[in-house]
Amino acid sequence: MGIALVTGASGGIGRAVVRALVRGGATVVAQYHAHRDPVDALRAELGERVIVEQADLRDPVAATRLVDGVVARFGALQVLVNGAGAIRDDLLAVAEIEDFRALLDLNYLAAVACARAAVRPMMRQRFGRIVNLSSVAAHVPGRGQSNYAGTKGALEAFTRALAVELGPKGITVNAVAPGVIETAMSEEIRALAGDSIRERTALGRFGTAAEVAAAVAFLASEEAGFITGQTLRVDGGFKLR
Repeated sequence: MGIALVTGASGGIGRAVVRALVRGGATVVAQYHAHRDPVDALRAELGERVIVEQADLRDPVAATRLVDGVVARFGALQVLVNGAGAIRDDLLAVAEIEDFRALLDLNYLAAVACARAAVRPMMRQRFGRIVNLSSVAAHVPGRGQSNYAGTKGALEAFTRALAVELGPKGITVNAVAPGVIETAMSEEIRALAGDSIRERTALGRFGTAAEVAAAVAFLASEEAGFITGQTLRVDGGFKLR
C-alpha cells in the first residue's frame, strides 16, 4: 500500500483508519492538531510504521507543508485520507456565522488543501488513492446540522469533481460517509437520542470505528482501482425504516 497520510488521526475513526492501513502494509503519517497522546499511543501500539506529525489544517499553508514534508521524507505518497473534521450543531436562527466559517475551513478547505498538494506527486507516479471522510449528515441531516451538513455536502461534490479530473492520471477519489459511530464525537447525540437513532437504523445499532476504517482501507487498496467518484455510506441503513 506504500506511504499514507491520515489527517485527524487523533479521533476515534482516524485511529482506526491508521490501524487498518498499517495492517494492510502501509507506512502511515498520522496528523493531529491539539491532542497528541492518542497518536503517540498508536505509535507505541503499531511501531515505527506510524509517524506522528502535528499541523493546524485550518491554515492551508500548514496543510500544504504537511503533505510536502511527507513527500520530501519518503519520496512518494500513495494514499491520502482526509479525516480531520469537527461538528458544531446549532439551529440556524441562533448559529454564528463564525461556526460556519470554522467548519468550512476544517471539514472542507483543509481536505482541498491537502489534496491539492498530494495530487502533484500522485500524478508523477500515475497512481494515488484519495479518500475523504464525509458523513451521513450530507444525505439525511438532523436538526441543527446546516453548518456541518453543508461542509460535508461540499466535500462530496469536490470528491466527484476531482475524480473526473484525476481519473486519467490513475488516481481514484472517493468518500466514506459514516452514520452514528461509537466515538467521542457522537457521544452527546447518542446520549440524547440513542434509542431513536437505533430505531431508525436498519441494523438497529451504532457503528464502530473499525467498520468505517475497513471501508476506507478497501477504497485505498489496489483492489478498488475501478471505483472512483463514489460515496460509500457506512451507516447501518440509517433512516431506511
